[in-house]
Amino acid sequence: MNASSTRISSAAGLLAVLALAYTLNFLDRTLIYILFPAIKKEMSLSDLQLALLGTTSFVLFYTSLGLPFGRMADRVSRRNMIAAGLVTWSVASAATGLATGFWSLLACRVVVGIGEASLGPAAMSLLADAFPASRRATAQSVYSAGVPVGAATAFWLGGYIGDIAGWRTAFLALGVPGIALAGVVMLLVEPARGAVGAATASRAFTADLRAVVRAPGLVRVLVGFALVAVAANALSIWVPTLLVRERGFVGADVGRLAGIVTITAGLLGTLAGGALADAWQRRSARGRELFVGTLGGVAALAWCGLLFGPAGAPLVAAYAALAFTGLAWLGPAAAEVQARVPAEQRGLGVAVYFLAVNLVGYGVAPLVVGALSDRVGLGQAMALLPACCIAASVVLLVPPRPVHAVAAAGALPG
Repeated sequence: MNASSTRISSAAGLLAVLALAYTLNFLDRTLIYILFPAIKKEMSLSDLQLALLGTTSFVLFYTSLGLPFGRMADRVSRRNMIAAGLVTWSVASAATGLATGFWSLLACRVVVGIGEASLGPAAMSLLADAFPASRRATAQSVYSAGVPVGAATAFWLGGYIGDIAGWRTAFLALGVPGIALAGVVMLLVEPARGAVGAATASRAFTADLRAVVRAPGLVRVLVGFALVAVAANALSIWVPTLLVRERGFVGADVGRLAGIVTITAGLLGTLAGGALADAWQRRSARGRELFVGTLGGVAALAWCGLLFGPAGAPLVAAYAALAFTGLAWLGPAAAEVQARVPAEQRGLGVAVYFLAVNLVGYGVAPLVVGALSDRVGLGQAMALLPACCIAASVVLLVPPRPVHAVAAAGALPG
């Protein structure tokens, strides 16, 4: 068997490998949360130190490196870039199990964030070149299925290993698969860069960045997506605490409920969201953004049910609806960004998208909700979330004025 026969050249094979990489990305990203109690007990860490380990250190580097990595994805081998990132974050995640104190834990988390920041721009650029515009949201949604699958695996398998063998073993065991997957990534055959339009990237980073930001309608849809991200991220950050503190749930029950809802309604939403958005796109040039805007309206109602409705089955139904809507927008949003930016700057466009939604939804918003919670209580503070969903719907559903027609295949009005 020659070397060329072992290469992975089909679009389906490419998608499968990238989806598995994204699953490990989210597994390693969220594993630390289920192991917080054991880490805190052994190392006598404060809650502030846990917050720095869990979100702040990761987000700062994950978002700040997105732009240079996006630029790199437009210029170097995306396959090699993903493989290098996989090895980096997997080694760092495994090394977390060898940490001796707060500072070594923090260093490992920083390197995890650096490694993981390389995946998104390169992977989504590859998918945009491997799939036609009419199937792009579906492909992006299959890729995004790594979010619920990776998170659920981290909570269930990571928690199980931690219980029977200790938190260090959980990091060591779950970090190794990424190193092996990097070898599979090296078998990928990259599709031609810039399937729509000529791939003639500018020499100047600032010129490329201006081209992305000035893409018709991009800033407007990014505002809408960032508002959706505020509510979507709050589902994992604040809802478990809310259920225990204000809705009478027991901690162990919340863990099981969150896992079941994530792997059922969340996974269904991720996969169905892309197919539904592609169907909407075939009927309207604004189909994807209209779909996400509609999800925002549904999510606003579900948030009101979760926050202010009765307990029991209605609350669980609202939680499931939020898991569905909170993940169904990921594929359509990524595909929308890919359709709007110039083909030669797709990696940088994805990086700008990640910067907007992660900085607002995962960096700033949790601090705002936390500060409000200290003053008025968590339930009242979280009333901000349905408001953000309504604002997102307004931004994405109301037709822009004026409407600029973009004469390009798959491009949308601004």
